[in-house]
Amino acid sequence: MKRTDKKKIEEFIRVDHAGERGAIKIYEGQLLALNTFIKDEDLKKKIEDMKEHEKEHSSYFENEIKKRNIKPTKFLPLWDLLGVGLGFGTTILGKKAAMLCTASVEEVIQEHYANQINELKEDEKKLKDKIIKFRQDEIDHKDIAYEEGATKKGPYLILDKLIKTGSKIAINISEKI
Repeated sequence: MKRTDKKKIEEFIRVDHAGERGAIKIYEGQLLALNTFIKDEDLKKKIEDMKEHEKEHSSYFENEIKKRNIKPTKFLPLWDLLGVGLGFGTTILGKKAAMLCTASVEEVIQEHYANQINELKEDEKKLKDKIIKFRQDEIDHKDIAYEEGATKKGPYLILDKLIKTGSKIAINISEKI
């Protein structure tokens, strides 16, 4: 049976744990803005629903971190702060920016998960199956974001590039540290 490199598995779980927690923090930032400055009950409900998926994902990786005795990224406190700030800031800019934030992050994550799925071997079937499911949830979130008005036109293209670049940097750091 082909086995997945143990170091790779640790990196996958560390970064996925950080990423799912980061997604929760982004949604918390969006909800903070929606509860204080921007009143949009429909958008609030959609974000709360997506946040519930992320909590399921985060809980799974939190358990894997503990079960496998993997050290989480040392950058969790910074990612938490940046996630809340990103969610809050994009929502203050308006619905299109808030939904672009979701779409941009999810586009990076679905690609990230696809790469992991391709690298996981038969010895990690359970992990692979979970990541396949979580990837589909992320694709669904991206689709909802575009249905709700996410766009990459005009200045939103710059915002998309900034969010994607930041997400990729956070992934690369979280895998290793």
